[in-house]
Amino acid sequence: MHTETYANEAANLKLIAYGREVNALLSSSSAESWNRELWTMFSGFILAQNETGRSSNLCNTYFSFKELLEFFEKVERIRRGE
Repeated sequence: MHTETYANEAANLKLIAYGREVNALLSSSSAESWNRELWTMFSGFILAQNETGRSSNLCNTYFSFKELLEFFEKVERIRRGE
């Protein structure tokens, strides 16, 4: 049976599709610009906590934010060929 080959081909096509979408997203701006925007959004979120009340999910939000920053830092290193 060739089910394993088909599964690998399907997974590869899915990864290629993800790659195209990520490339399109990242091509719209530099990693540095993305990081600035992320800081702006996160800062606004933290400031809004005074008005909306502290979020019980704040810890998860922070770590998601941190992971996004790390992602864009990795992207920048890839662009520079490091």
